Amino acid sequence: MPVCPAAPVCACARPGCRRPRRYPSDTTDAEWTLIAPLLPVPAWRSGRGGRPEAHCRRAVVDAIRYVTHNGCVWRALPADFPPWRTVYGIYQRWNASGATLALHDALRARARQAAGRGAEPTAAVIDSQSVRAAPTVPKASRGWDNAKKVNGRKRHIAVDATGLLLEVLVTPASTQDRDAARPLLFNLHRARRHIRLAWADGGYAGKLQPWAATYLKLTVQIVRRPDDLHTFAVLPRRWVVERTLCAARRPVVSPAQPGGIRREVPGSNGLPGSERLRGQEHARKPGGRAQRSETARRGDPRDMAKAGLPESQSPVDASSHPPERPLKPVPRSAPDSRVAGAPPGARDDAQRGC
Repeated sequence: MPVCPAAPVCACARPGCRRPRRYPSDTTDAEWTLIAPLLPVPAWRSGRGGRPEAHCRRAVVDAIRYVTHNGCVWRALPADFPPWRTVYGIYQRWNASGATLALHDALRARARQAAGRGAEPTAAVIDSQSVRAAPTVPKASRGWDNAKKVNGRKRHIAVDATGLLLEVLVTPASTQDRDAARPLLFNLHRARRHIRLAWADGGYAGKLQPWAATYLKLTVQIVRRPDDLHTFAVLPRRWVVERTLCAARRPVVSPAQPGGIRREVPGSNGLPGSERLRGQEHARKPGGRAQRSETARRGDPRDMAKAGLPESQSPVDASSHPPERPLKPVPRSAPDSRVAGAPPGARDDAQRGC
């Protein structure tokens, strides 16, 4: 039995029950009807002792959704929510007990059944995405993706045929897709025994297919891009996981205000891997195409080659930051004969003939 029933005004008389729904992340009555029965039963209700909860569970769930939706710190919770320490403690307990994963799996099963599919998927689609990491991310858990020119982390995901999330694995961006696919598929096989087929792009071709067939009894089918295709085209099966990756980082418009405010989805920096010169100035020649400025992005071997720097300056350690661009010496027409501590323009006595 849920602690707080789904109603326009909650009747459990706990702090936060009569809080008005003013944020886009607040649960609607229909959403709370689905979520409330799936939350773990409190210990005091199951006879295991403990004190009754002092705050409304719906307000706690709304507070957790507010942090996830806006990407703020826990201390920045608005005053109409329960105290942030209480919300954070409940969230940690639910996360440690596996309640959040069970809630996600139950909602995914209901979404599949509503679409006319079985509750458990039998096929999956895998892919990865490199994301720039914040300066606070330690060196041991970040790397340099030379293909996407991204210094950060890479998230490997597995989704079902409708794009719903099944498994997530986070590695440094320097990790190859086929190397990270083994623990990803192993975790997927351990949690979803009914999955027997996985689609992937050409980056997963090679030793992954026989390994998955031998140890996991799983068929990895490669969906290759046609060689003669030079324009954008929706590839079968691959577009499903690409849509999920795009939804995880695309800017959205807040429905709370007409016209909206553009914001980035939490957990993402909103910078596509192909946008390598964001924030850099571009010089355009008359009648010509846009040219890169002299302040080309540091660490890119192609930009460094165009700038006339040796290839030895290119990043070789995948777990380190791209090397800094060295300063070029300024040519001088005559040797510098200034005396230390002398005013500008003073010359050596020998050069002045004194």
